[in-house]
Amino acid sequence: MNAFEVLQARGLVQQYTAKVPEILAGETPVTFYIGFDPTADSLHVGHLLPLMAMAHLQRAGHKPIAVLGGGTAMVGDPSFKDEMRAMLTEEQIAANLAGIRKQMDLVITFGEEGADHGPASTAGRLVNNAEWLCTMNYMHFLREVARHFSVNTMLTKASVKLRLEKGLSLLEFNYQVLQAYDFLELHGRYGCMLQMGGDDQWGNIVAGIDLIRRVNGGEAHGLTFPLLTTAEGKKMGKTAKGAVWLSAERLSPYEYFQYWVNVDDRDVGKLLRIFTFLPIERIEQLEALSGADIRQAKQVLAFEATAIAHGVDQAKNAKAGAKAAFSGGAAVAEMPSLEVALPALVVDLLVQAELCKSKGEARRQIQQGAIKLGSDRSQVVGSHEQSVSPEDLVDGALVLWRGKKKSVRITQG
Repeated sequence: MNAFEVLQARGLVQQYTAKVPEILAGETPVTFYIGFDPTADSLHVGHLLPLMAMAHLQRAGHKPIAVLGGGTAMVGDPSFKDEMRAMLTEEQIAANLAGIRKQMDLVITFGEEGADHGPASTAGRLVNNAEWLCTMNYMHFLREVARHFSVNTMLTKASVKLRLEKGLSLLEFNYQVLQAYDFLELHGRYGCMLQMGGDDQWGNIVAGIDLIRRVNGGEAHGLTFPLLTTAEGKKMGKTAKGAVWLSAERLSPYEYFQYWVNVDDRDVGKLLRIFTFLPIERIEQLEALSGADIRQAKQVLAFEATAIAHGVDQAKNAKAGAKAAFSGGAAVAEMPSLEVALPALVVDLLVQAELCKSKGEARRQIQQGAIKLGSDRSQVVGSHEQSVSPEDLVDGALVLWRGKKKSVRITQG
């Protein structure tokens, strides 16, 4: 398969301009880019999808540019947002950039900064758009760039219609212009011909293509990925605790592994295609599994996805921890832990450990016999007044269970 066919087979193509299949199938390497605004100090699985697409194109001989949005993050993308993003300080943006920079190396091979990335090189570039956006002369920008944009056209974009009803600031309205200018800048500096992004970025991508044509008559192209949703049509990449982060400090490798093990059976094939580098033939074999055997496919998905985000050793540890928990084995360090002051009511521990959303739900789970204690789940919690004391700990810990899969190691704080 050529590069475009690989993206299609992986389920990574939604919209694209006319010549994209041709240029990605050709022998001439294409320089392309994706932007990542540093809105947090870690990427999440929603960011991993475009990184995987970049990796497939790089493996096919094309040249990736990852743009860290140190400049655009100071504005905030309003696309399909209910309200204005929280304003970040320059210090917060710098800290976030440091956090996500190292995560880019998970799947993309970058060349040394300042090195000559010649025509034959497929080494990725990592650039920060603050380099040109934060040093720009505003009047020059208005005369040379902003004059090419029609406000009437910008107002028709689906990405901003929701915000127009609630109020859209001039600051945010500028975001599309800034992103388009990024494409123009990269086109001029590095011969970047293709911008990729989530399908919610289509309007911004087209604006960049149009700006390049208007300013210098250059050729440019765009491609978007499908938005990541579950078989039920819900946004994927969320848990009860929030986003599925790539940072081990935000979400442990064990919890990351468990996220993939617990996905809907109907989503396994799609996720194997997007979040692993397994050959399509192997994925088709796993997709053919049904009934209880689908768990084998989930285990493969969880291991491969965790190995990409945290390394093979952490994936092995997470797999061992999950196996011990599922079989009722001893408490292991890979399980999520909660350090608390004991004694404490089991009801309170369930809420603190986020195994239950409220004390009311915790009491109902206890009443239904779903709450158990011990690495082997041998102690059924029979009363909402039951507590855990330091004397209940075994080797300094006690496992608290909700059902057969959700567990937390309780330790004395």
